[in-house]
Amino acid sequence: MSSIPLPAGLERVLGVLSAGALYADLYFERTRDLILVLEGENLEQLSAGEDMGVGLRRIEPTYYTRYAFSNQLETGVLLDLARGLRQGEEDGGVRPGPPRRESLSPKVPFGERDLAWKVELVKRAARAASGLSPEIRQVRVVYRETEKDMVILTSEGTWVEETRPYFLLAVQVVAAREGELQQGYEPVGGTVGLELLEEDPPEEVARRAAERALLMLSARRAPGGRLPVVLSSSAGGTMIHEAVGHGLEADHAEEGFSVYSGRLGEEVASPLVTVIDDPTLPGRRGSYVFDDEGVPAERVVLIEKGVLKTYLYDRATALKFGRRPNGHGRRESYRHRPLPRMANTYIAPGPHDPREIIRSVPYGLLVKKMGGGEVNPVTGDFVFEVTEGYLIQDGEVGEPVRGATLVGNGPEVLRTIDMVGNDLGFGIGTCGKDGQGVPVSDAQPTLRIPELVVGGEVQ
Repeated sequence: MSSIPLPAGLERVLGVLSAGALYADLYFERTRDLILVLEGENLEQLSAGEDMGVGLRRIEPTYYTRYAFSNQLETGVLLDLARGLRQGEEDGGVRPGPPRRESLSPKVPFGERDLAWKVELVKRAARAASGLSPEIRQVRVVYRETEKDMVILTSEGTWVEETRPYFLLAVQVVAAREGELQQGYEPVGGTVGLELLEEDPPEEVARRAAERALLMLSARRAPGGRLPVVLSSSAGGTMIHEAVGHGLEADHAEEGFSVYSGRLGEEVASPLVTVIDDPTLPGRRGSYVFDDEGVPAERVVLIEKGVLKTYLYDRATALKFGRRPNGHGRRESYRHRPLPRMANTYIAPGPHDPREIIRSVPYGLLVKKMGGGEVNPVTGDFVFEVTEGYLIQDGEVGEPVRGATLVGNGPEVLRTIDMVGNDLGFGIGTCGKDGQGVPVSDAQPTLRIPELVVGGEVQ
């Protein structure tokens, strides 16, 4: 049974909203959050709250979307909003149901531990990081737990309900030596409960962040120029998410605003490259049972052995372009209309041993961790920071380097990848698009790029 107090008369509201429309839906949401932020030894933020509301949407025969939302769930309020969105048509008739209820149930629910235990957890992480070296100057620990309940009713007669847990623990460390500052960052999380801490204890997460900051203090400046680059699986899928994934979202691709527009069936990548988006993966940060439009989550093969197969669709783009929605309509909250979005995006593992890939490079750059960056989805051009990198010399991992950036073009990189590892490493994040943020994960195996522009020190 949903924890959202649904008002009576929803059939009537949906009938009014859908009259004369191609499609309409009601999206009810209830979110409960706890956020702890520790800076140094001080708890800078402790906030707990709940938000509840509803979004109403109709898609006109012109494919134009009208959207309204409210945090008042009374029938009268919803009827007024529904009438405000339509353009004078007679009331339609919709009879949704029966409801389908699903839950991504954590093994250790958040409620099994009290607030004092959670405060002590972030303090444990901070002590572990700061105790590693006197050169650690600043530690920031973020703990966030979220439970999101959703109820979605559509003009197609669908009624689905879902509960999702989200857990995040992130540690950011600043280390200093002789006026030089370096940063290390390590996040873990997913659609899981506190059981994640059994695999990733807070002390271990903090240690990884602190060691990365200390390592970069002793690193030399990265060499610049055109170099072979090996992207380790530990780098996560930042490259595939940013440089490729956004261009495969249907609102960009079908409207001609992507380098992949109009290229279905064409070879757009190396035959070694298969790109998948799969929200059905258990426990990943971008996972769900239904998307935010009530469409069942679906594993979508976007690029198969180098050939572009399809895009990521929500209901609106699927209607407009005569396609089938494939479970990728996502929204930040009830205040936002859905958009086609990535969930868990990754390059599938390939045939090569990661050690073999490194041994194949006489001189180049090994990227262990990626930072932020910028990408133009129309052209695919990108710039990314490298937050942990190493020289490769004579097929061996050499000394650490810092200050490197990767500059290139996503489609060109996909075409030139010539070795794909048989491993797979995931990263997590919050993806921004059109002012909305949604939880995602991305992944890749170890990859060899024969040549890429590396921004660094001129040799």
